[in-house]
Amino acid sequence: MAEKTNAASNIAKGGLLTTVGVILIYISSIVPLNKASILVLSSLLIPLAVLITDFKSAFTVYAATSLLSMIICGFRMAVISYIIFFGLYGLVKYYVEKRQKLPLEIILKLVFFNICMVLLLLIYSLFFPGLLKINSRFYVIILGLQVVFLLYDYLLTLFINYINKYFVRKLK
Repeated sequence: MAEKTNAASNIAKGGLLTTVGVILIYISSIVPLNKASILVLSSLLIPLAVLITDFKSAFTVYAATSLLSMIICGFRMAVISYIIFFGLYGLVKYYVEKRQKLPLEIILKLVFFNICMVLLLLIYSLFFPGLLKINSRFYVIILGLQVVFLLYDYLLTLFINYINKYFVRKLK
């Protein structure tokens, strides 16, 4: 009986997190400013799903949020960014940090980030030509993005630790 209750609880929590994720992605696709900030908020939902349910449910939240966002919002930059990086990163972070070796974790996270950035750059240049105008300071931008990513990862870790310390028992 407890197993069925746990499964039903995970489905309900996953549904709520998916709903909030789709709403945030929709908002980020229509507002003129702070699109990245809203996508960062939507990316917090996947680690939250891992903490209060399990990895399988968190992956389901990611997949459902991605699919529903694509259906509702269409082929927009916010949706593509969520699917390729913001939504997926919480799952990748979970697996990478299981290794418990900080230098390797940082390297793997940076490799993932750079692969995502190359994919996004290719998709944006293919489907949204003229949107990205790359100038001679491209390497400075790349280096700046690496720093911003490491800061994002650190803040995400702080969020996970805070939720884990103060709220997980209440939310499970």
